[in-house]
Amino acid sequence: MSEQSLSPFDPEQLQHSLTDLVTVHDWLRWAVSRLHQASVYFGHGTDNAWDEAAVLLAHVLFLPPLTDDKLLTAKLDRHERAAFVALLQQRIEQRIPAAYLTQQAYFCNLPFYVDERVLIPRSPIAELINEKFVDLLPAGVAPQHILDLCTGSGCIAIACAYAFPEAQVDAVDISEDALAVADLNINEHHLLDRVFPVLSDGFSALTGQQYDLIVTNPPYVDAEDMDDLPEEYRHEPELGLASGHDGLALTRQILRDAAAHLTDNGILVCEVGNSMVELQYRYPDVPFRWLEFKAGGLGVFALTKQELLEHQHRFA
Repeated sequence: MSEQSLSPFDPEQLQHSLTDLVTVHDWLRWAVSRLHQASVYFGHGTDNAWDEAAVLLAHVLFLPPLTDDKLLTAKLDRHERAAFVALLQQRIEQRIPAAYLTQQAYFCNLPFYVDERVLIPRSPIAELINEKFVDLLPAGVAPQHILDLCTGSGCIAIACAYAFPEAQVDAVDISEDALAVADLNINEHHLLDRVFPVLSDGFSALTGQQYDLIVTNPPYVDAEDMDDLPEEYRHEPELGLASGHDGLALTRQILRDAAAHLTDNGILVCEVGNSMVELQYRYPDVPFRWLEFKAGGLGVFALTKQELLEHQHRFA
């Protein structure tokens, strides 16, 4: 067998790497090559091999994100090298996303605990939160009551609480497992008095509740795309991804019921990803405001309460 055909984790070849590679830069370069060699999928918090490798290595070294070039020349001891190799091997051979291996993901520059009970945070809605929903909310009026529907890890709810310090936020999910993770994050961010996890199938447990802002990143993957997802997505809960044959099963319910849970000047912000094409096809007369993002991303729309009411007959 030729040397090039050996697995990078073949014991003999790996021993050479453990001996020859010394610095952070050495190991990042080696890991990037291995990730490309294995054709892994990126998209669960990072979009390239360098950043993915850096996430794993920072975790092994108990360091914050590796953004300081001074760290590149730092040396790894043998224990750190072996631990990094073991983590990278899991990433490649089991196709486990880095965030699940480190049990941490960043959203709105905030750290969140994640595991396989929740989706890994990656929504472009983060940009809207960082900009405090400028041009969407009434000028000069901060929302007092916010709903994060389908909260998962609680990242959107918690980030909204940081963005609007006077607001109370309900973090709603149908999954008890997801709410357990959200509760961990609410505690970690010391927001027990402002962010409240609520078990509910859509709006069913929110009778009489109204919000100035509803933000939701519901499941929106259609049946065809579910069959074609990269292996990395198989580690995520299907309940957080799949939404019927057309990807809009839950979105239709949200459009039907959201108006009753918005204040008079309330806004619905909803992510549907690439199911936006199907949504526009089904509701060509609805004035969805499709939002643009400086950092990239698509498939997020906004509707006012009045727009939802005007088209209620279509959603019903």
